[in-house]
Order: sequence, then C-alpha cells, then structure tokens
Amino acid sequence: MKATARKSRFDSLQQEAYLSLWRTYDRLKSIEEELFAQFDLSPQQYNSLRLLEAVHPATMPTSSLGNKLISRAPDMTRLLDRLEERALVYRERRPENRRVVEVGITPTGLQLLEQLAPAVRECHNRQLGHLSEKDLKQLVKLLQAVRFPHEEEGSLWHRDK
Repeated sequence: MKATARKSRFDSLQQEAYLSLWRTYDRLKSIEEELFAQFDLSPQQYNSLRLLEAVHPATMPTSSLGNKLISRAPDMTRLLDRLEERALVYRERRPENRRVVEVGITPTGLQLLEQLAPAVRECHNRQLGHLSEKDLKQLVKLLQAVRFPHEEEGSLWHRDK
C-alpha cells in the first residue's frame, strides 16, 4: 500500500498568511471590544472621538471623519447619532454650505477620552506587550508593505515603502 502525502491545511502560502492575519485580528479585537464594552462604545466610535480630539476645538466634515476611520463605518449617521445622544459630539451645518455637516467633540467627549487613556494603553499592552520593540517595528513595517498596494493615494495609512 502506498503512503499518501498529507494535504496541507492551506491552499497556498498566501492563504495561510491571510488566515493567520485574520485570526490574529480576531484575537486582538476581542481584547479591544471587551474594554470598549465597559464604556458602551464601539471601537469605531472611539476612533471617531480620537479623530475629533485631534482637530479640537475645530470641527471636521462628516465625510472627512468617515474617510479617516481605521475601518470603514457603513453608517456614519447612526454612529454619530449614538455619540450625539450621549453628548459626546455635536453636529452643525455651516451657513455658507448647508449640505456639509460638521462634527466636533464636546467637553464630555474629551473627558471620556481622558478617562479611557490609561485603559487603552493597558489594552495595547495586553495585545502586543509581549513583543520586543524590534519585533514591533518589524511587524509595523511588514503590515505597511502588505497594505501598501491596497491603500488609497492620500490616505493617512498610505506610505511609501
């Protein structure tokens, strides 16, 4: 009887790398979601607040905010509705262009980010603190190389190799 070669779990090295990346994302995301659930926030809502904090006291158009999020939010209106209901953000229309909705962070939103800061640092430490600085820098570089051909020109995440 002839021995048969064991079939690999993956169709290709690319598939193995992709599925490994996906699994890693899932494991790291669960730690993040556990943290934000304590504050009744989604990671996208937190990301939105951070982006608004960066331009505070100015505002930014809703469309710009949506384009700067780390992961796309299919319904920015609902995301902002929830934040506005909690008085974390405010929206306004400019008289010079009533079609553009500007978004800003409120003092309550700024206070929440300040309260969250130590917990977010600890979350990141739980996620990646076991890696050395050298390994982290190499990981960042590899992830940039993976993303590069898929990022839109002009994106904050689009960097030359």
